[in-house]
Amino acid sequence: MPFLDQLRAAPNLLTLLRLFILPFLVIEILDADYRLAFALFALAGITDALDGLLARWLSQKTTLGLYLDPIADKLLLSTLFIVLTHAGLIPRYVTVLVFSRDLGILLISSLLFATGTLRDFRPSLLGKFNTLVQIFGLIAVLLAQLWPASALTAFTAGLLKLIAFLAPVSAAQYAWIVFRRVNSAAAD
Repeated sequence: MPFLDQLRAAPNLLTLLRLFILPFLVIEILDADYRLAFALFALAGITDALDGLLARWLSQKTTLGLYLDPIADKLLLSTLFIVLTHAGLIPRYVTVLVFSRDLGILLISSLLFATGTLRDFRPSLLGKFNTLVQIFGLIAVLLAQLWPASALTAFTAGLLKLIAFLAPVSAAQYAWIVFRRVNSAAAD
């Protein structure tokens, strides 16, 4: 399918909308307008859910979407971790661990892809769980700014600690899976 046709596919337009929302989300967080920031984050989440559904329903799975969707997801989450850390709402160590994991995975997968060693980098169950916990953690951080209740604050702190634990553990699991797959491919 030609690039412009892929760009015009409804799921990819939703992914581009998610990318378009991101700078406005950052502005609202930096301006401490957490109500609008939460609404924009929710809208970004809706576009993420809908783009996958539309790709299947409309049979519009594209090569562009295969790459663009996870890039948009990582960019959204990574940017929010940085901005919320800058705003003093997420401890630095959590963001450093999340970024270290993502950077490590990006470097390993890029190297393996560039050398032709591996081309398939599906996320593991633990990796998906890690991402889900990150999303819930970000939701909790934003909600805690809207409704500062001690129970929500404690829940948010627990989620952030879980994120800090899961990031290196899921990175180690990813490295182990890649190591086994590379060794298995070399043996064949």
